[in-house]
Amino acid sequence: MDRNDLTRRQFIAAASAGSLAAVASGTIPAYGNITKKAGKLAILGGKPVRKNKSWPRWPYWDENVVNSIVKTTKSRIWCRIQSKSGTVPTFEKKFAELIGTKYCVATGSGTQALHTCVEALGIDAGDEVITSPYTDPGTIASILSARVLPVLADLDRESYQLDPDDVERRITENTKAIMPVHMMGQPCNMDRIMAIAKKHNLKVIEDAAQAHLAEYKGKKLGTIGDLGCFSFQSSKTIACGEGGAVIGNDEELMDKCYTVHNHGTSRRGRTEVAGPKYRMNEFEAAVLLGQWGGIEERFARRNENAAHLTSRLKDVPGIFPQKLYEGTASGSFYIYAMTYRKEYFNNADRNKFLKALSAEGVSLGAYIGQGLHKEPWVEHILSSKVYKKMYSKKRLREYREQNRCPNCDKVCREMVMVWASGPLLGTKKDMDDIADAILKVYENRDKLSSI
Repeated sequence: MDRNDLTRRQFIAAASAGSLAAVASGTIPAYGNITKKAGKLAILGGKPVRKNKSWPRWPYWDENVVNSIVKTTKSRIWCRIQSKSGTVPTFEKKFAELIGTKYCVATGSGTQALHTCVEALGIDAGDEVITSPYTDPGTIASILSARVLPVLADLDRESYQLDPDDVERRITENTKAIMPVHMMGQPCNMDRIMAIAKKHNLKVIEDAAQAHLAEYKGKKLGTIGDLGCFSFQSSKTIACGEGGAVIGNDEELMDKCYTVHNHGTSRRGRTEVAGPKYRMNEFEAAVLLGQWGGIEERFARRNENAAHLTSRLKDVPGIFPQKLYEGTASGSFYIYAMTYRKEYFNNADRNKFLKALSAEGVSLGAYIGQGLHKEPWVEHILSSKVYKKMYSKKRLREYREQNRCPNCDKVCREMVMVWASGPLLGTKKDMDDIADAILKVYENRDKLSSI
């Protein structure tokens, strides 16, 4: 089918859902396998796969973004409360429509969006929320800010997402919600998570900070749970430097989110609850609105390139692209992630693999160094006066003893990634360079010990 014959929405569906489905079924052939003729590693004096080539830069901007900021500056409407038709209220309407919900409340960050949800749902000191140890600290900060206990469940090693079985094992009488994190912009196993939540009468707050426009079983991420949260921090696939949003369909609940984020003051002008001041400013929304015309095309291009890269890597021994759950139609590909198993590379540790790739002109990273269950905040809260008052000695002791996530530890040691917000907007040739470099290193795996 010629792309010119497709509507924009049909094209996105064909590019993302169709490409990912083809990858999952194994029907896309591998391209340009260079093994057996890879040549000498560049780090050992050979010719690099990619030389003097740049990647698409990020965050995105063009003259439309600049003009939108200038227009806002000249309007002197710099705060959302100055106008019901300013950039923030306009963005809220357009983002809700884009994701497919009735309501949106824009905030100053994704962390603020998550904390707003915790407060709006009435989750309070003495309660517990189950979430992932493999995420940005902002996820747990949103729970800690409400003096709630973040309970960290382990991962599925291949998808890097929360393991639903471990989530269910960690539910206590004080558990009030699950906060699944759609890591790398790919869906968690939401069928299982929602079933667990229903069984135990728990709320679900989707941390979709990395997952703009990603789709699971016919629904956009963020629309499956009770509330969904996004980030527009500068690295995200829709970015304005900082910024966040809460989305939902429950008018009463979303009204509570508005009240919480507006320092406890409702749309009726009454200060009704305790709340922080988390309002998005008009300049952040201006940056977002200025790039609106290309958001869906960039999303589709990332999905096309990710599908191509996966097709090239799917048969490379020791390289396992992130597992996608059945029903995953598309991902944001904030990060293109894969597992590196050193036993297939002559037991060369990950750092040597990454060094060799970098010399080939392809720089991959390791992302999160260690899970949040191993960070100092754990002992900080266990020794704090507030948590000692709100939680029993027995519960805090159990929390320390049970704070182990061995699969997360493995993921932290094994995962490598392409920071995709910019690079995955490149050409098919750019994707081939990534795959060719990895294949070249694999072909020369017996030389890695000398690096």
